[in-house]
Amino acid sequence: MLNTIIYRSHINDDTPLNILPEMVARANVQNAQLNVTGILLFNGTHFFQILEGPEAGVDEIYSRICNDKRHHNIVELMRDFSPSRRFGKHGMELFDLRQHNTDTLLQEVLDRGTTKYRLTYDDRGLQFLRTFVESRERENYFEVLPADYWDFVAEEMPHSHHQPGGSEGITFRAIIDPLGRTVTGIEAVPNSDSKEQDDFTRHLYNLKSVKKALRSAGMSCPSGMPLYVSILPMTLVIFEDSVSQLVDCIYQSGLVPEQVLLGVSEKEVISNLAQFSLSVKLLKQAGISLSIDNFGEGSAGLSLLAYVQPDRIRVGEKMIRDIHSSGPKQAILQSVIRCCSALEIKVIVSGIEKAEEWMWLEAAGVTNFQGGLFLKDGSILAWPEVKENV
Repeated sequence: MLNTIIYRSHINDDTPLNILPEMVARANVQNAQLNVTGILLFNGTHFFQILEGPEAGVDEIYSRICNDKRHHNIVELMRDFSPSRRFGKHGMELFDLRQHNTDTLLQEVLDRGTTKYRLTYDDRGLQFLRTFVESRERENYFEVLPADYWDFVAEEMPHSHHQPGGSEGITFRAIIDPLGRTVTGIEAVPNSDSKEQDDFTRHLYNLKSVKKALRSAGMSCPSGMPLYVSILPMTLVIFEDSVSQLVDCIYQSGLVPEQVLLGVSEKEVISNLAQFSLSVKLLKQAGISLSIDNFGEGSAGLSLLAYVQPDRIRVGEKMIRDIHSSGPKQAILQSVIRCCSALEIKVIVSGIEKAEEWMWLEAAGVTNFQGGLFLKDGSILAWPEVKENV
């Protein structure tokens, strides 16, 4: 099976440029042995490469490339399969953009191509090539510093902001602005869902759990601190008085509706959109804000965003895991962030585990985060701090 991988990367500042000929000569031999074609472009700062060949060979070479310490910011733009090669020569060929006329370089590269692809840019892989040569990708390319550029300094949270474990089986998790070193909200998380299988019992348990979380938060959450609680969207549909129950519970708990942000998961199918929409209107009329959780992981996607008009969205870990090295995820998240910015909808990202994930998202404009990179053992927060020796 013929595999294609296209990636871009950033040469390290301490990597001498005079090693390029030797590097390419060695890669030429290795690629040829594995029946892989490599077309490498370099503009003085960034590499762009198309790898083509048998899947096992392409994966082996790309693994070596990802472990090469002479470059960083390795972003996989495309991984696909094709019936034939775009370029026929096995091995590696370098095109140094600094030594070529940009107006003629595209044709020079295509002249190395197979007959089928030589005179066309309809092919998706060659469109990536053209974009790189014309430098049209730079507005979407955020430079992520190496992970060891930052220390993450543990610091005890003020007691009033967070009480690990809570009460009645409720756990509290902070939502933070890492660079601002501030807590921007507290999430109250009930214990796991009921194991009952029928929908009515499961959603009744969910409603009770949310009310329990609100009562616990009333005893623990600082006055005025935004409080985040998640609810299954169908709970708002099945129980028509669910909104009035929640509003009464909020006041009885010593909270105010304007303090509460109710998150509904996109992953649960909403079978009665009209009733759900009515519940959303009642929530907003009461002063409760709305968030779409697990955004991008369900089937509703952008249509739910347009229909519901939430105040927040929360992007989960499936969408952001290793986003610093995934071109498709970056393109999707950038579109979502731009869309939310235009609609004045704030974005929260949860599940951050790696420094590179956080740095890319911070560069893309996200400021509110959750995840193990910052939260340690519940009440300990790790703030990012630039290393002094960098």
